[in-house]
Amino acid sequence: MTFMSQRAVQMPKHATSLPNILTYGRILAVPAIGISFFLEGDIGRWIAFAIFAAASITDFLDGYLARAWHMQSALGRMLDPIADKLLVATTILILVAEGTLAGWSLIAAIVILCREILVSGLRELLAELHVSVPVSTLAKWKTAAQMLALGFLLTGPAGDKVIGFATDAGLVLFWLAAILTLYTGWDYMRAGIRHIVETDI
Repeated sequence: MTFMSQRAVQMPKHATSLPNILTYGRILAVPAIGISFFLEGDIGRWIAFAIFAAASITDFLDGYLARAWHMQSALGRMLDPIADKLLVATTILILVAEGTLAGWSLIAAIVILCREILVSGLRELLAELHVSVPVSTLAKWKTAAQMLALGFLLTGPAGDKVIGFATDAGLVLFWLAAILTLYTGWDYMRAGIRHIVETDI
């Protein structure tokens, strides 16, 4: 069997592994959230929340399963961060368009979106230098706060009817995520600058 034919056999195996399928599902969840959110009545918000919650869970599961089952692949490493950023950025834009995120909260939204773009650029650069920057514990807390905030904000008035403070809780967590975003973003920037300087030297 030739090298090319071996590649042809192996590629579908990685492409259809469960971790990658979960990542595909997270990407497909992005337009589904947008469509559901703007349905009339509270039902639209609850459907959007349910899809977002399921997609957020897959963010943990796909990486965990890929490591546990030794199914890590180049395709998964490429698509996983893309899926995460699409989910977060699209949800933020939906909430801005609808008006849930407005006024001063737009600053927090801009901080989070800018950090996602910055980190993507830095990771691409560091990958070319064969440098890996591990995800810190604080960055994981940032992600958790961000996902919880967006979940609360997606429910909005519908959630307020159930627990009374869904929107307020979402806004507080969103600002907390923005503050953690600034701190962890600086960590990535500092690591990137250090490695770039060392490489140039």
